[in-house]
Amino acid sequence: MNNGRYLTICDLGRMDLFVRSGLASVMIKEKWMPIVADVTMTFIKPLYVFNKIRVVSEVTHWDDKFFYSIHTIYKGDLKVSEGTSKSLVVSKKTGRITPDEVIKVVNKHTGINQEIS
Repeated sequence: MNNGRYLTICDLGRMDLFVRSGLASVMIKEKWMPIVADVTMTFIKPLYVFNKIRVVSEVTHWDDKFFYSIHTIYKGDLKVSEGTSKSLVVSKKTGRITPDEVIKVVNKHTGINQEIS
């Protein structure tokens, strides 16, 4: 697997987080867009065609502008790569949406009270 595919898998992990958290439907409704501002990838072991993998993506924290995530790819129990990403949500109308505002709107939309630290 080449280095670009690892980044694509991280993108899919982020999309899965958006859907599971309710953010995807909020972004569609509000016409918001996710933007990846920075990404790093550490390659530990190679992956080959038809290897089964498991991807674990999680938001680790946020500040007044960005969400920070880790994306870990496993083959069985063996960690084969780990990536980090820094992303934000923007609106064509209002520009950058703060992470706290994103979480408040998602909570209101889903009825789930996800913590804001």
